[in-house]
Amino acid sequence: MQTSSRKLLAVLVVLLALGYAIYRSSGMLHLGDFSGTKLLHAVRGANPFLLILSIVAIYGCYALRSLRWKVFQQNLGASRFGIIYGMTLAGFAAVFLLGRAGEPVRPLLLARKEKMPVADMFGIYALERLFDLASAAVIAAVGLLLFSSNAHAGGAASKLELAARTTGTVFAVCVVGAIVFLFYLRLHGSALLERRLQGWLKTDGWRGTVARILMGFVRGVQTIHSWGDLALTLFYSAVHWFLVLLVYLWVSHSFGGALGTISLSDAMLVMAFTLVGSAVQLPGVGGGSQVACFLAYTTIFGVEKEPAAAAAIVLWLITFATCSLAGVPLLIHEGLSLGKLKELAEHEKEAAMEGAAEQGDSAQ
Repeated sequence: MQTSSRKLLAVLVVLLALGYAIYRSSGMLHLGDFSGTKLLHAVRGANPFLLILSIVAIYGCYALRSLRWKVFQQNLGASRFGIIYGMTLAGFAAVFLLGRAGEPVRPLLLARKEKMPVADMFGIYALERLFDLASAAVIAAVGLLLFSSNAHAGGAASKLELAARTTGTVFAVCVVGAIVFLFYLRLHGSALLERRLQGWLKTDGWRGTVARILMGFVRGVQTIHSWGDLALTLFYSAVHWFLVLLVYLWVSHSFGGALGTISLSDAMLVMAFTLVGSAVQLPGVGGGSQVACFLAYTTIFGVEKEPAAAAAIVLWLITFATCSLAGVPLLIHEGLSLGKLKELAEHEKEAAMEGAAEQGDSAQ
């Protein structure tokens, strides 16, 4: 009976999450004549095979993310793909439901399931973000090259170009800085940092917390032990983003018309501006990946507003919201609550403090 109730609760939560996603998506572009009804009508006219294929591909992307995380984690301890994949879906579902507040859920869940230090998991998470940032920088650069080869004029197109150039520059600077820092860590190791933070590691309060996070980050980013590990993570990253590119192509083609003529390079351009839109606010236009995607369709490729809005919203639903189909039941199965996550973090903090104290005593 308890199992049946849990399954019913999971189904209800998934339905509510999807309803919430559709409700949110229908108002994201602020088009006065576009509604959830028109969205559903547009989706009914789309090619269902391409939409289903896109959903399958997105779950494949989460699998590739999990394989990449497995490479990072295997040099720290237990690394099981099934658990990593499940907690990845649960973590991204938490981000969908809670926004940025849900970001820590995935590292915390993986730390609990794999019985590993939370700080180390956050170190891996930071390394994963670095790879994603580098990928976004590459995509933005390619998008700028494609953008300059397309005919466009004034208005929103100029704002898109300015935003893309600005964001691409920021991404590039961040990636170069991060790579230099990582090379420094690989050459000098964590010994110097650990000696400098030894006093902070023995204390309570914010200093001890910061020191443990830094040490965990260092352990996490040093999980790439060989050129083979690096090549494998680069391969998984490249295949992941290529699958995302195919999703952009398939969703566009599913609506037919002008969207059906979009090529693979055109889809790359749309994806580049979508990544830009998720990071910046366009002057006089607004922000968000949906807005940038909509503007790329209408401004660069001349797609009419209604099919462009439908395609932009469906892309957002598939790439961001569909993880809830499997992720929300997994969250419920894990008995997730913010209180339990906080308790887990506090427990890990106390364990780290005890470990640091023991290291200090042994050093003396």
